[in-house]
Amino acid sequence: MLPDEIQSFCSERFGKVQSFQYCSGGCINNGGKITTYSGEFFVKWNSSTQFPDMFSKEKQGLQLLSKSTSLTIPKVVEVYEGTQYSCLVLEYLNSAPKKLDYWVQLGRGLALLHAENASHFGLDHDNYMGSLKQKNSAHSNWIEFFIHQRIDPQIKLALANNKIGKNDKKAIEALYPKLPDLFPAEKPSLTHGDLWSGNIMPGSNGEPALIDPAVSFAHRETDIAMTQLFGSLPNEFYASYNEINPLTVGWKDRLELYNLYPLLVHVNLFGGGYLSQVMQIVKRYH
Repeated sequence: MLPDEIQSFCSERFGKVQSFQYCSGGCINNGGKITTYSGEFFVKWNSSTQFPDMFSKEKQGLQLLSKSTSLTIPKVVEVYEGTQYSCLVLEYLNSAPKKLDYWVQLGRGLALLHAENASHFGLDHDNYMGSLKQKNSAHSNWIEFFIHQRIDPQIKLALANNKIGKNDKKAIEALYPKLPDLFPAEKPSLTHGDLWSGNIMPGSNGEPALIDPAVSFAHRETDIAMTQLFGSLPNEFYASYNEINPLTVGWKDRLELYNLYPLLVHVNLFGGGYLSQVMQIVKRYH
């Protein structure tokens, strides 16, 4: 059910909420479709005290993406920060059947998004990856950014909560000196940041849309890697991407290395068998 606080806000802003249909807001948030006098919207909500400014950060990320890609990005309608709950109201995307060139469009659109470059890796603000805070302090060097803004914070959090052991920490850190020989040097690219298949969907016109970002200027191969984290996308996607913005030779062999970050996030959020996946990757690159 839509919490009373969120329903009151939506009614004041858009007119009476006539109906609410629950649908997934992802693994972290609650979400659903509301029908009001002003139209249909997608609203997702969570605790305003536990996750401060989560949706304000997501709004910034969505707006950054919308300025830099031809792919469909849901328009932000409103952000609400309340006493108990906060919410993000978006245009409602009626998902239509995928167009025949859906995966080609996705590959080309992502390639153009990654052509948006910056002088430093990071962002002018921190944001969230799932429900965990994501640090984005600027670094001129990708490897330093990857270590200090991505991997180390997750290791420290996992250690503090007994999700990993000291030997696991040492094994992961033993990879650090090898990274200069593994990662190619590239300019910082605007990335979606959480580009697993669940955050890619067909919009109302059957063309690809991106949702739920964790935006930063990072190595573009991080997005490519995440498309293979829980099953790979069709070959047309990767081929069309490479036609526009060719990846550096050997990219397929590096993808698991980038996925250490989202997998460590999963260790911290969900535990389970994700640590074994992390350690298998670490063992592969030792």
